[in-house]
Amino acid sequence: MNNNHRNGEPAYRRIQNAIRKRIESGKLRTGDLVESERELAKIHRVSLMTARHALTDLAREGIVERRHGAGTFVAPPKIHFNKLMSYSEQMASRGLSARSQIVRLSASEMNPEIAARLSLPSSTSLTVIQRVRRAADEPFAFETCYLSAGEFPGLASPALERSSLFLTLERDYGLTLAYADEEIDATDADQRTADLLAIPRGTAMLRIRQLIYSSKGTPTIYVVGLYRSGRHTLLIRRFR
Repeated sequence: MNNNHRNGEPAYRRIQNAIRKRIESGKLRTGDLVESERELAKIHRVSLMTARHALTDLAREGIVERRHGAGTFVAPPKIHFNKLMSYSEQMASRGLSARSQIVRLSASEMNPEIAARLSLPSSTSLTVIQRVRRAADEPFAFETCYLSAGEFPGLASPALERSSLFLTLERDYGLTLAYADEEIDATDADQRTADLLAIPRGTAMLRIRQLIYSSKGTPTIYVVGLYRSGRHTLLIRRFR
């Protein structure tokens, strides 16, 4: 049997999938050393060139970092923002499983400023969902979502820890999300954010404020996301 193609799958992909699964399961964490090309070739019974191919591709994707003279290490998770995607979809695009921890749920908040952003009367009750976002078992973002409580009754549910907000809105409320206007700037972590993300207070954060519109052009969700700045690559595609 050709070890470079088993069950129709190229050997370098088998190696990559094995490494990804170990990262997802927490067996390999950010900063951990990954086996060398020679060790991987021996474990998977492939050529040195095949093992090198596997690690080179993973490094290109940002899954691992190759440090000359030191070895290959698990890289911090990074997200490329180039289309409107849910957190679950963003993580899947990086080969990682999405995990969330809900830290606050409310379906009765009054916030005239946020209501105005959503083109709603100032007295509108808002559903507020605050979640800590995790990847590779590491907290790296704190996100607050605001929606009309009247338009989306029953949305504030602990089940959102296990499901995508975008998919829930599409499946349960028949909403199609189309595009978002974003404001991106830098800020410092306050004490609550620092505690939730296990970082020092004052740590530099990437703040992304999104006003997400439905396919009918109606502003539907307002999101404030605070991201650990060292965990993200911002990729913007501009069309003329």
